Amino acid sequence: MNRPHTARDYARRLDRVAAHIWAHLDEDLDLGVLAEIACFSPYHFHRIYRAVLGETVAETVARLRLQRASMALARSGAPIRRIAQAAGYSSVPAFTRAFRAAYGQTPAAFRSRRRHPQDTAMTVDIRDCPPLRIACVTHKGPAPEIGEAFDRLMAWAGPRGLAGGEHLGVAVYLSDMATTPPAEQIALAGLTIEPDFQVDGAVETFDIQAGRYAVLLHRGPYATLGQSYDALFAWLTASPHSPAHAPCIEVNLNDPRRTAPEALMTEIRLPLA
Repeated sequence: MNRPHTARDYARRLDRVAAHIWAHLDEDLDLGVLAEIACFSPYHFHRIYRAVLGETVAETVARLRLQRASMALARSGAPIRRIAQAAGYSSVPAFTRAFRAAYGQTPAAFRSRRRHPQDTAMTVDIRDCPPLRIACVTHKGPAPEIGEAFDRLMAWAGPRGLAGGEHLGVAVYLSDMATTPPAEQIALAGLTIEPDFQVDGAVETFDIQAGRYAVLLHRGPYATLGQSYDALFAWLTASPHSPAHAPCIEVNLNDPRRTAPEALMTEIRLPLA
């Protein structure tokens, strides 16, 4: 079996697993069932999953549940007890310990910081950015749920040696998130590739044009990106610049599977006319 065929085969199998995990995130996920979905021997499935995706199934599930909880804390007024239960924790103290270990603060402090952000200046740089070509998976639905598309993309990228390193995650939001109903929003979950890299039918390619961008560096969890977007557009309205007729993009400078949420760095790039 040659390498390209093996990579395509592993990607198809792990894509099915990623989709199943997202669809059943609130359930107990049995490794035997996941191995069967992937058509791998249960003796080897878990090692293959960890080797390709860089984390165990349990770590994936915990990360996704806590990520979803952070979104709920940032964007809703739901009681913390209810959010803890939705994340699979039987008590608020257990949820608080897990959340603090991942996010560096308690759920209550995280929510308070989101509602009352620190008065810290955010610097916007004007930059001439080179073109980017990305391999991508289309996400349709609420923007905060784009993580599912990224996980499917990583299932494709892992067997090809593209996950991590110099290949950066890129999100392209093709809909106006302020006016498009959440269920109809369209975005691309992408990974930078070389211009001559050949993709297969599992993913598509998308070219981001070179141009002048206003760039703001967001530091922290993806759940708090909204603060940085607000700051960027407040800057825009007070600046002499006008936005181009092109979508904003987000460039993930580090890997959420290997980086604490508080240490994540994301460039928000707003194209300028």
